[in-house]
Amino acid sequence: MRAAVLSEIGGALSVERVAVDNPGPREVLLRTAACGLCHSDLHYLDGLWPCAKPTVLGHEAAGVVEKTGADVRHVKPGDHVIACLSAFCGHCASCLSGRPYACDNTAELRRPKGAPGRLSAAGKPLHQLFDLGGYAEQMLVHENALVRIRPDMPLDRAALIGCAVTTGVGAVVNGAKVAFGSSVAVVGCGGIGLSAVNGAAIAGAGRIIAVDVQPAKLALARALGATDTVDAAAGDPVEAVREMTGGGVDYAFEALGKKKTAEQCFAMLRRSGTATIIGMLPVGEMIEIPGAQLLNDLRIQGSNMGSNRFRLDMPRLVDFYLDGRLKLDRLVAETIALDQVNEGLARLRDGTQARSVILF
Repeated sequence: MRAAVLSEIGGALSVERVAVDNPGPREVLLRTAACGLCHSDLHYLDGLWPCAKPTVLGHEAAGVVEKTGADVRHVKPGDHVIACLSAFCGHCASCLSGRPYACDNTAELRRPKGAPGRLSAAGKPLHQLFDLGGYAEQMLVHENALVRIRPDMPLDRAALIGCAVTTGVGAVVNGAKVAFGSSVAVVGCGGIGLSAVNGAAIAGAGRIIAVDVQPAKLALARALGATDTVDAAAGDPVEAVREMTGGGVDYAFEALGKKKTAEQCFAMLRRSGTATIIGMLPVGEMIEIPGAQLLNDLRIQGSNMGSNRFRLDMPRLVDFYLDGRLKLDRLVAETIALDQVNEGLARLRDGTQARSVILF
C-alpha cells in the first residue's frame, strides 16, 4: 500500500510503498476511505510534540473492514468503521470508572516486544501515530480503536467524527456540560472550534460567541450556530466578549493550543464560569492566570478527546449528522488525494480554512 511517512522533524511527508502485516489476535485490517488533516499532526511534524520516527501520520479516519484476526468480536469484514485514538483496554481503573479516553493500559493494545511490526518499509518497522496511521491506503489497528457505524453514513464525513467533531462537541457536552440557555465563547474556529460551536448550539446554549482572526471562519461559525462573532484582529477579544455579555461568559473554550488564547479564555469568564482548554499547547508551555480570580469560583480544565466514550458517542454523532443537526458538510473545505498531503498541511498551517480531507 501507499502511505505518507514522517522521517524527520520539519521535513515534508514522503508518500512511500509500505508493507502491512496480516492482522493478529484482536487486530483489524481496514481499507481507509478518508482521513482528515488535523492540526495535531502539525504538532508532531513540527516537533512541538515528540513521536517515534519514521511514522505514518494521520488519525482522523474512517474506512471499511477488510480482514480480522483471531478473537475480534466488534466488527467483521464489510463493516463501515471510524477509527479513534482513544483506544481502550476495557478493564483498567479509568475504563471501569467510565473514562475510557484516559485508559491506563493502551500499551497492551500494541504488539508485544519482539513481534513483527504492523507496518514496515524496506524491511524496517514503521510506527503509526496514535497507533493508527491514517494517511495510508490501509490501516492495521486493534479492534478497540474502532467503532462500527451505519452503512448509509458517508465515510468522508464520518472521518471528521474520528477527531475534530468528537473533540469539539465532546468538550462542550461531556467535559464542560454546557447548560441550556447559558453563554459560551469559542476561541479559534478551525475544525475543532467549529465543532464546539455546533455542539453548543445542539446543547441549547443561549448565546454562542465565536472568536477568530479570519472573517471567513467567523462567517462559517455563524452558519454552525454562533449568535455573535468577535474579530480578534480588530481589538482585545476579552474586552469585546465581556462587554457583549455584561461581564463574561459561563463557558469558554480554547481551540488553538496557544498560551495567550488559553489565558484569554479564563479572562472571559463571569463568576462561577469554566474555561476548557481543548487545543494542544506545546510540550513545556506554561499558562498563567491570576490566582485571586479563582476565589470567584472560576475553573480552568483540560479536555482529552472530548472526554469521549466513542463507541457510544460516535454512532450518536452519525445520527445527528443524518438528522441534519450536526453540520459536517460545512466543515469540509476541500478533498484531496494522498499525493497532495503536504499542500493540504501547508494550508492547514496557514489557518485560512476549516478541514481538508484525503480521499482514498
